[in-house]
Amino acid sequence: MPDAASKKLPTGVVVGVGVLLAIPVLALLLVKVYAKDGPHLWGFPFFYWYQFAWVFLASGFTYAAFALIRRTRGEEDGA
Repeated sequence: MPDAASKKLPTGVVVGVGVLLAIPVLALLLVKVYAKDGPHLWGFPFFYWYQFAWVFLASGFTYAAFALIRRTRGEEDGA
């Protein structure tokens, strides 16, 4: 009997997970968006706090992709 990890995911879920994982990568590849000095936040230039914000945003997108896969497979949170 196949376990939950070996189930094939629907194409829409795979695309959704791919998009969720690609957003942070693309956001940091668009250097022209954040390669500037201003505005400043607590004395730090935009360049630094934009990248630092993406540390937390990327973890959120990664968790959302993980949760989408788990929900699709029907896995329980406590397992």
